[in-house]
Amino acid sequence: MQQRSSHVSRRARAGRPAAAGAVAVLVLAAGAPAASSAPSPSPSPAASSTPAAAAAGAGAAQDAAAVVGGERLGRPAVQVAPRTGAPELPATLTGRSWLIADAATGEVLAARNAHLPLPPASTLKMLFADTVLPKFDRTLEHQVAPAELAALGAGSSLVGIKENLPYRVEDLWRGVFLASGNDAVHVLSHMNGGLASTVAQMQERATALQARDTRVVSPEGYDQDGQVSSAYDLTLFARAGLRNPDFRGYCATRTARFPGAVDKATGQRSAFDIANTDRLLGKYPGLIGVKNGYTTNAGATFTGAAERDGRTLLVTVMHPEQQSKVYDEAAALLDWGFAAAGKVEPVGRLVEEETGPGASAAPATEAPASGVLPHAIQQADHALGPAGWTALAFGAALALWAAGRLRTRRRPHTVAATTAALPVLPVLPGGVPVPPRPDYAPHIAYSVPARTAAGPARRGATAVGGATAVGGGTRRRLTRRARSLARSTRARFAATTTPRRGRRP
Repeated sequence: MQQRSSHVSRRARAGRPAAAGAVAVLVLAAGAPAASSAPSPSPSPAASSTPAAAAAGAGAAQDAAAVVGGERLGRPAVQVAPRTGAPELPATLTGRSWLIADAATGEVLAARNAHLPLPPASTLKMLFADTVLPKFDRTLEHQVAPAELAALGAGSSLVGIKENLPYRVEDLWRGVFLASGNDAVHVLSHMNGGLASTVAQMQERATALQARDTRVVSPEGYDQDGQVSSAYDLTLFARAGLRNPDFRGYCATRTARFPGAVDKATGQRSAFDIANTDRLLGKYPGLIGVKNGYTTNAGATFTGAAERDGRTLLVTVMHPEQQSKVYDEAAALLDWGFAAAGKVEPVGRLVEEETGPGASAAPATEAPASGVLPHAIQQADHALGPAGWTALAFGAALALWAAGRLRTRRRPHTVAATTAALPVLPVLPGGVPVPPRPDYAPHIAYSVPARTAAGPARRGATAVGGATAVGGGTRRRLTRRARSLARSTRARFAATTTPRRGRRP
């Protein structure tokens, strides 16, 4: 919840009909059997009668010839393609816009006015979290300045942040997801460079996700002229956000302790309980989250996800006839979606994130974790083959023999002759020689994981050091073979170079 009747009164006096802009969003990931759908309104008048949608302009509604996710999602009526034996859609659906989809495949199972632009209320916080959450470590502490709480709108929902006190980032995010706190959103936005910068970043993120119905004006979803989204876009935000483990954890949290003020008498800081305002969380089987919202102008909105039998569904419902119905209609759609698995044809698809023109298709290379064999060395291991490793063992034997002769005999001519005969081999990190081979690529950059304070890197198949940087059993066999070759070579060499006693030259 964000704004209440006082805010709506101001908008009503300004000539904005509250009912015309009401919206309810519901994105959930479960489903069960239902009945038939409610009659669908004509989308064009509905869209134009919505004040925020009208302010967004004609460009807010997508061209039917290029509807994101499929042409059927641009139609006004209920879209569903049942096969034989498919359950009927719930008969009590009143949401002006709704959509249910499979989170894994992106298949849209059914929808109504999926791209209708409507005010999103606090469900827009999903886009805010998807944009800003990855930028700050959850354990980071931030001292809240008074200016960070100065621009909150009248009637905003608050978690209760106090100025001039430190808060950890994870506490701020709990305030966003559980209490839908606009104060927490504003503090995180100031940490992110300010409200205007955060709004611009959110719009860029929406564009990258192909959420073309969305116009961001405020980061927390507070009612603003021109600020709209759609059931389709909100579902995209939920799907993208749930891929972040922190996002998923926060939206699934039911209760938490939140830092309070400092007791002047004791100097100790207090804490209080906050609870998730999502009424389905903990009640609907398998519900993951994600976000609910409400303003008198936007109506009830809800975005959630539910999992059952290894299948995750997303559902969005916007602006049902009654505020409390948003949860009932979301649950009914989830029930239908789970019951309809494999019994309906998809009517559209959730699109994937677009990559920029300069973005590389390959993911950025990261330094391997300690104890993990780098991929390049794994490739070198496979490329050597049995013959290569035999040559490597023989070379190692010659090196051992030469070192032994150098220490015991101190014969410069013997060492010189031996080292001259040895081939010059490329060397991997840790001193591992690589024998010559036709496919050797000298341009490959080998990286070695740094050893941690907990101890040296482990040996064996996950280690880089040692004689061969291969599995423990293979390394031991090669070591024994090298020592055996060294002993036999040393014996043969001694037999040919040392005169036998009792025999004249």
